[in-house]
Order: sequence, then structure tokens, then C-alpha cells
Amino acid sequence: MSKFLRGTFILLIAGFITRVLGFINRIVIARSIGEEGVGLYMMAFPTFSLVVTLTQLGLPVAISKNVAEAEARGDYAEIKKILVVSLATTLALSVVFTPALILLAPFLSTALFTDPRTYYPLVAIAPVIPIIAVSSVLRGYFQGRQNMRPSAASQIVEQAIRITLIAVMTKAFLPYGIEFAAAAAMAATVIGELSSLLYLMTTFKLKKRFKLRKNFFKSVHAGKKTFRDLMEIAIPTTGSRLIGSLAWFFEPIVVSNSLALAGIAAVTATKQYGALTGYAMPLLMLPSFITYSLATSLVPAISEANSRNNHRLIEHRVQQALKFAFLSGGLAVVVLYILADPLMQLMYGSKNGSGFIRLMAPFFLFYYYQGPLQAVLQALNLARAAMINSLIGAVVKTLVVFLLASQPSFGINGAALGIVVGFVLVTLLHFSTVLKKISFSFYVREYVKAFLVMIVSGWLGYWSFAHLFTDQMLLTRVTIAVSLMSISYFVLLLLLGLLRKDDLKRIPFIGKPLSKFAFR
Repeated sequence: MSKFLRGTFILLIAGFITRVLGFINRIVIARSIGEEGVGLYMMAFPTFSLVVTLTQLGLPVAISKNVAEAEARGDYAEIKKILVVSLATTLALSVVFTPALILLAPFLSTALFTDPRTYYPLVAIAPVIPIIAVSSVLRGYFQGRQNMRPSAASQIVEQAIRITLIAVMTKAFLPYGIEFAAAAAMAATVIGELSSLLYLMTTFKLKKRFKLRKNFFKSVHAGKKTFRDLMEIAIPTTGSRLIGSLAWFFEPIVVSNSLALAGIAAVTATKQYGALTGYAMPLLMLPSFITYSLATSLVPAISEANSRNNHRLIEHRVQQALKFAFLSGGLAVVVLYILADPLMQLMYGSKNGSGFIRLMAPFFLFYYYQGPLQAVLQALNLARAAMINSLIGAVVKTLVVFLLASQPSFGINGAALGIVVGFVLVTLLHFSTVLKKISFSFYVREYVKAFLVMIVSGWLGYWSFAHLFTDQMLLTRVTIAVSLMSISYFVLLLLLGLLRKDDLKRIPFIGKPLSKFAFR
């Protein structure tokens, strides 16, 4: 089994565990502080994401790519330089941006956001910046060596610590006000990230092949070429992520002001934005742990193939990734669309947000493609093109959000449609850019079969929920419907030849037994 598939599978397992823990985390927050508290939390979070993007400077992807290429050459001295230069850069930037966020928090909360209570979550999250600055470098190093275990385990550690603390801290601070409870949730994130960093540092110390601290500053001084090589990838990558983070940063500002123009009060707008971004979006983005795993593994795998001019292997890797993203995302879209109301009721005790899921779910197949396609562009030294695509999508999204959300007839649904338009456009632009660089076969018949599988399994799920065990608890009915959809989906994939023996055999541990059920 290749490093690519093994690494992807490890990240898939970790991604699934962290997403489940993350969902428990969301449920705890939602039930503890309600839509208003979630709205405050989600209004502050994009600002934090923007500052982290500026601090990381796109280095994790650049580190992963350059470490993979250096290890292919056996150049461990260069690997040390990559680490030293990256750590020096991110730490220096964190020293600037951490106090800047704290000092700017009063201005951001009063002048830009319509709710001044966002000040407390903004200040609470600031200490996490230098922590993420170091941990992102170490993750990039391990991913570049195609060793996904430390990165995967650190994600689980971070989520486990965070969810435990959030349950305790939000309850403790809620009597002081919703804003303090939201700030407590942010503080729990800081402690979770610190735990993750300690794990990564311990793992690095046990597995390192060189002494990092020895001649640290000498390596920094001698790493000018290394710095330039990193920046060739990092700057365009930062551009893409910065555009996304800026768009996310402005999103709550544009949405809240647009809703104000539509005649919606600030508190109501905060609740609606909380339902969209705190309830519906996390559920829709749940399958993205699969595409994140694929994207993370694709960068070093395609970089290695590209350095050897193996274009056939590059296309094979891309086909593998996109097929996996489509088939896994297809099941998620069906389940979410059919069971939007009961899933929201089970998780959050409220159906608020289910309308957003039904509106957006069919388009999220494009979103599940976006991560792997962007990873391909970065690995093929097309990060600049990815940045331009992201810029176009961000501008169009912001304009559509403002134009629609400010109309009383659309309201918050206009914001949801704007988000959809943005990621669909970026995905299409990414795909067209990839096609200019590599040869790619598009199997129309397989996509038609896949849509047929989605329709049939979706109808079975809808029928079972409406007619089977209607006198049982909601959890039982949802479990039966999801199980029936999943089983029928998998069986139909096998019957129609969308999953073949060779595909299944490559899956670690369970692949060989599953391959016995395949017809081709």
C-alpha cells in the first residue's frame, strides 16, 4: 500500500474522530449558550482565523512540499533549515499579531461588528496565536515526511481537551453573561491547542533525526535560499488562505449590516447568523474531514511524482482523490438533505437552520471537491493561480451576500446563497486550472450512475423515516433511516461498478474482506 493511501486513511480515521468530537463540542455550546451565544462565538472566530492565516504565512503547505522533495533527495541538512527558518518566521509574526489583536479588539467589536459583546471572545482567543504558529510548522514537517500519525493524533488530543473544558467553562461563566460564556468557549480552544502542541513537540523530540536547537541562529542566517524557496510556495498559498480568511472576516460584518438594511434588529441578526454558521454550516462541512485528509496527503504525494516528471501517476492520484471525494460527499448530501429537520432537532434541540441545510446541501458536492483541487494546484506550483481563483470567488461571494441579504424578501437566506455561489465558482475555476496543466479523463457515465445511486438511496431514506417505526423515538427513526441509506448507497455502488475490487483492496485492514462483495 502506498504512503499516499496509508497517510490518507490515517487522517480519515483521525478526521472522523475529531469531527465527531467537534460536533459534540458544537452541541454542548449550542445547548449551553443558545443561538445568541453561538452567534457571538462565530462572529469573533473569523477574525481569529484571519490573524492565524497571517501568522502561518502559508508555511505548513510549503514545509510539507519542500520536506517531501528534500527527503526524496536524502538532504536532511535542508530539512533542518526548513524547520528552523519556518519556526523563526512564524514566531516573529506571532509576536506582532498577538498583541495587535488584543489592542484592536475594542475597535473591531464596536466599529465593525454590530454587537460590541464580541470584544470578550476576541481577547480570549488571542493567546492561541503563538501556539498554532509552532504546531503548524511541526504538522507541516510530519506531513512532508508522509507520516500522518502525529498530525492525526494531535487533532484528537486537541478536540478531546477542548470539549471537556468547554462543557465545564461555559457553565461556570454563563451566570456572568452570554458574552463571558462565549469567551470561555474560546479560552477552552486555547488550552486544547496547547495540549496538541505539547504532544507534537514530544513526538518530534522522539522521532527527530537531527538536533534542532544546535546552531539554531546559525541555521537561520544560512537559510536565505531556503527562505526564498519556502516563500515561492508560501506567499501564493497565504494569498489564497488570506483571501478566504478576509472574506470570512468580512462575512459577519457584511451579513449583519445587510440584515440591518433589510430592517432586522441586531440581536435577531446575531441569532440568525448563529443558526447559519453555528448550526447548519458545521453539519454541511462534516464530510470535509475526508477531503481535508485527501488534500493533506495529496500535496507531498503529487510533489514527489511531479519532481520525477511522472505525469501518469499525478493523474492517477487526482482521479483517486476526486472519486473518493464525490462518492463520500454524495452520501453526506443525501443524508443531510433528507433528514435536515430531525438531525437539527436531535443535535441542537431546535429545527432552526434546517432550511439552510436543504437550500445549500445539493451544492456542497462542489465544496468537497475544492480542497483536493487546491492541493493539486499547490503541489504543481500553481499556488498563484489558486490564489487568483480564491480572490474572484471571495469578491463575488461578498457582493452576492450584500445584494441578496439586504433585500427583505431574501434576508439571511441571501447570505446562504452568497456562500454557495462563492465556493461553487472557486471549485469550477480550480478545476479549469488543473485541466490546463495535466491530462484528465472525465467519465460521464460514472457520474450519471453516482447521481442515480444518490436519488435511489435518498428515496429509500425518506420512505423509511416517514413510514417505518413511526411510534419509536426520533433517535431510533433517524438511525434506521441513515443505516438504510448508507447500506443501499454502498450496495448500489458495488452493483453499478462504481466501487471495484482494486479500489476496495487498497483500503487498509477492511479492504480485502470488502472486496469479496465487489462484482468487478
